[in-house]
Amino acid sequence: MPASSNRLVLVSNRGPVTFQDDGTVTRGGGGLVTALTGLASHREATWIASAMTEADAERAREAGGRAIDVTSPAGGEYQVRLVASDPEAYDRFYNIFANPLLWFIQHYLWDLSNAPDIRRNETDAFELGYQVVNDDLARAVIDEISGEEEPVVMVHDYHLYTLPGIVRAARPDAFLHHFIHIPWTQSDAWKVLPRPIRDEIYRGILANDIIGFHTNAYRRNFLQCCDDLIDEIEVDHAEGVVHIGGREVWVRHYPLPIDAEATRKLAGRKRVLELEETLKSRRREHLILRVDRADLSKNVLRGFSGFDLFLEQHPEFSERVTFMAQLMPSRTDIPEYAEYLERIEALVAVVNHRHGTPDWMPIQLKLRDDLEEAVAAYKNYDVLLVNAMFDGMNLVAKEGPLLNQQAGVSILSRHTGSHEELGEFALSVNPFDIQELADAIHSALTMGRERRQERLDGLQAIVTARDPGDWIDDQLADIRMKAGATAGRRPGRSRPRRSDAGKRGR
Repeated sequence: MPASSNRLVLVSNRGPVTFQDDGTVTRGGGGLVTALTGLASHREATWIASAMTEADAERAREAGGRAIDVTSPAGGEYQVRLVASDPEAYDRFYNIFANPLLWFIQHYLWDLSNAPDIRRNETDAFELGYQVVNDDLARAVIDEISGEEEPVVMVHDYHLYTLPGIVRAARPDAFLHHFIHIPWTQSDAWKVLPRPIRDEIYRGILANDIIGFHTNAYRRNFLQCCDDLIDEIEVDHAEGVVHIGGREVWVRHYPLPIDAEATRKLAGRKRVLELEETLKSRRREHLILRVDRADLSKNVLRGFSGFDLFLEQHPEFSERVTFMAQLMPSRTDIPEYAEYLERIEALVAVVNHRHGTPDWMPIQLKLRDDLEEAVAAYKNYDVLLVNAMFDGMNLVAKEGPLLNQQAGVSILSRHTGSHEELGEFALSVNPFDIQELADAIHSALTMGRERRQERLDGLQAIVTARDPGDWIDDQLADIRMKAGATAGRRPGRSRPRRSDAGKRGR
């Protein structure tokens, strides 16, 4: 490690816990929190995050802005420093710029013939929202690393693209590592943004020493975007290096694994076993499962349309199969998400009316976030459907096969980050091809038991090959390697290893 101590500073929008008005503590939401919880539990770290509630802000004030020791309901103890931004600035940061503008760009969600329209509202959201929150968190980082030599700061996700530039300006000696948990799209998608805003975002990201992605495809996209969109830089695609302002930025990929041991422990909880018995007593011959947020990128509507087409083309499966969908409502204060949820409910009603009988409802829609209920279903599905249009990784595609006890078959979109690892043992589909999805459902449900088990065994071998500690260690190893290359560099350009395609488990 380049730092004089082994302590890390993590910074993300969401933290590991959220304080409630009644004094209780809940686990922070989202896949990013799951990933960083593993990181923080493997290394001594201070976690800097935005205050999500008024109770969070109150705890931050009580602590005088310093880090506090907290215990998560999900397990683990952390040092957390909560940063309260102006509520109006945070609303602009999150609800106008980060979501939906950046999220939609990075998941190819914009219908460019209709949206977005960039007006003063959006540019103000960047200047008076996104930049303000990034600055607030950056100042907390700078204060936290005060007095430390060559500190290591690990920045996470699309909320904080301009933060590294602020920290770099104040602490040129800091080692900055930025992991981006969502897809990185090709350069044309980024041309939605006004050039001054786009330049600030890219130059903020390029203030890091290392930038990480889940997949090699996203890494390649980022390097090409730098080539296409940013002036006065040099991109070495073979080495995965961007040269900017006399500095080298390494661009790498680190596919996120799950904690298999912790996930298996969930499967033995008393409530999980009770829910599993209820599910078994009510299930039909076949069970199709999806577990997702009700996010546009998850492609829920086409999933149900593919099932509708399957039932139409294969009436012999009438009353023999149930599609259970557990969807967590997401960002419902954003109009596009609220409308999408309404469309999901409407389509489910249509499919159930078209194919259902007095004794059978083809689709069971559960609009809630219930981890134990999901785990009970993971153990018992015959088909797991993950047909996202684009995903950073998608941990459901790993959690489901790990726990499944029914020789379940995975149907996996080619555009999920997990497909780069798991595609060999899944039924791969184009997420926009409803007929291909209907055919994949039929193939999965008619596949012989032995072949199904071979596929599941293959998935489980991949999923259990690496754990979050490996993911963290890969990144820390690159931090050490780059810090050493920089410290020992002679005049001229250093030569890091050839890309990271040969790294263990890649």
